[in-house]
Amino acid sequence: MDIIVQKFGGTSLANENNRIKATNKIINKYNEGIIPVVVVSAIGRLGSPYSTDTLLSLVNNKKLSTRDLDLLISCGEVISAIVLANLLNEKGYNTTVLTGFQAGIITDDNFNKAKVIKVNKQKLLNNIKENNITIVAGFQGATEEGEITTLGRGGSDTSALILGEALKCKTVEIYTDVNGIMTADPRIVTNAKTIKEISYSELYQLAEDGAKVIHPRAVEVAQRSKIKIKIKNTLNECAGTLVTTENEMKKNNSIIEAITYKNKRAQVIIKDNNKKINELMEELTNKNISIDLINFFIDKKVFTIDESDLKLIQEILTFKNYNFEIVKDCTKLSIIGHNMMGLPGVMAKIVNILYTAGIEILQTSDSHMTIWCLIKNNDTKKAVQLLHNHFLLKK
Repeated sequence: MDIIVQKFGGTSLANENNRIKATNKIINKYNEGIIPVVVVSAIGRLGSPYSTDTLLSLVNNKKLSTRDLDLLISCGEVISAIVLANLLNEKGYNTTVLTGFQAGIITDDNFNKAKVIKVNKQKLLNNIKENNITIVAGFQGATEEGEITTLGRGGSDTSALILGEALKCKTVEIYTDVNGIMTADPRIVTNAKTIKEISYSELYQLAEDGAKVIHPRAVEVAQRSKIKIKIKNTLNECAGTLVTTENEMKKNNSIIEAITYKNKRAQVIIKDNNKKINELMEELTNKNISIDLINFFIDKKVFTIDESDLKLIQEILTFKNYNFEIVKDCTKLSIIGHNMMGLPGVMAKIVNILYTAGIEILQTSDSHMTIWCLIKNNDTKKAVQLLHNHFLLKK
């Protein structure tokens, strides 16, 4: 018996029309003899009655325990699952709705950002044997003691891949409101293209660096289990994007696969050479301040942080009498593609394109398949468009 996990995001379920289209995707699989296990996010976004952000707006987060907060925000996915099940029931299909815990998702007790420890899949398997369509509330699980937990932002993607792994699925379908993974943000690049195939590594980097179509943790699960991901649009029949191993991808000569960005970054420049930088790094870790684009020079140490951590890091550096400078309003630009591995001149070309256009590069870094450039926020749109036009319109 073939099983497939299908995940529908909040925008895919935001209104009656979208929900009907989602049920049609489920029914099509069922009628092909494939048993769907459906994972859902909360309905809509902020402003929608039962979205996660709307539920959060009902309370004072600072006064509520993380345990109670998880109880509150886990409700959105349960409501979403029941609404979708009702539509399927009206069309004559049998369904079983399960919370994350009822579906067997067991987590640690790190409320709001819980990690999945294991999946007790027997109840799921029993439903599948009865040919029922199982609809699981995503984004949530519970501890061994039965305390409800949530998996953090993007947790429904992780729920879908975790269940796909437990059920030994060959494929997990992620449905959203775009046609798949795009070569760039279509709000900035109007002629951005849908990527037909992309590797796990490339997608992980895209997700980590700002692309919001799927959560990076979900990609990690898919990669370790070799589960293919198909990212599709709920609202049409486009082929979408297939995520697989580099070895299984069709040959592609493109140097760059996609460009993404993460704004609201700040550059931190520390000019003290006689300070123990390792002690500072340890303190930042203890304060849950994430840093990246780390460059150590003879005369200075440079890295970037999210602007939400700006006040805290300024307090730490001032208290420790560091000589430092902060550059605010930055964007981390990420240029990604596995074909650039070992290919000389790509960084030089990128730098030349940006400098010729008068775009100041504050910092650069690279790995085997990604080049990062730190630029000012107000140069983001221009930089993405220029690089996309040069590298990706030649595809």
